[in-house]
Amino acid sequence: MKRIRKELEALEPIAAALAAWPSEVLNPSPKLWDRVAEKISGEAGPQLIQPAREWTEPAWESPAPGIWCKLLATDTQRDRVSMLVRLEPGVAYPPHRHAGIEELHLLQGELWINDRKLIPGDFSYATPGTADVRVWSETGCTCVLITSPSDELR
Repeated sequence: MKRIRKELEALEPIAAALAAWPSEVLNPSPKLWDRVAEKISGEAGPQLIQPAREWTEPAWESPAPGIWCKLLATDTQRDRVSMLVRLEPGVAYPPHRHAGIEELHLLQGELWINDRKLIPGDFSYATPGTADVRVWSETGCTCVLITSPSDELR
């Protein structure tokens, strides 16, 4: 056990040095990706290898006062979207009927869905055709929401 502890202590300065590096150093530039893809393509044959597209952070949008959404993914074939949703304190989401399955994972704050109070870590699952009459947050909250964009707002 002492040997392992000594080895861990010897690695601490290395870990601290790596943690201090600017994150840009760890993210290859698009030019480097192009050169790597070109090299692989030359060695692998005539098939075209596409470099990975650089990910960009989606923007927060406000579809209604006090409600903020960040669209993460869209699946048009299954009529589903994945997003982060923030409600400011005291804000309610409009009553709605679910067009498809709705999955909600609460990350921060408190959220009431009808008569059920959710706290961080709670999960809510709703089936198509069910309705949420009252969705609101007294404290404000942030959640991951996977739902249908075709939900019927009332």
